[in-house]
Amino acid sequence: MIAVLASLWWRTLPWLALAAAILLFILGARRTGEKAGRAAERLENFERTNNARQRMLEAGADGPRDRDDLLDRLREGRF
Repeated sequence: MIAVLASLWWRTLPWLALAAAILLFILGARRTGEKAGRAAERLENFERTNNARQRMLEAGADGPRDRDDLLDRLREGRF
């Protein structure tokens, strides 16, 4: 009886190892996908923030530099 169980165990052990390896591979792939998704989201947020910052810098560069420049623009109607 014990010999039969031992024989059965040794025959099922490779299949159990294979199933464990496949399970670990799937879990690792899932984790890698989650990391890639988070990295893509961070990149998207960074690009949005960078674009907003660039627009603010461009708007500031087009603005009047001092009071005299502001008055000149108001008189000329360019403001």
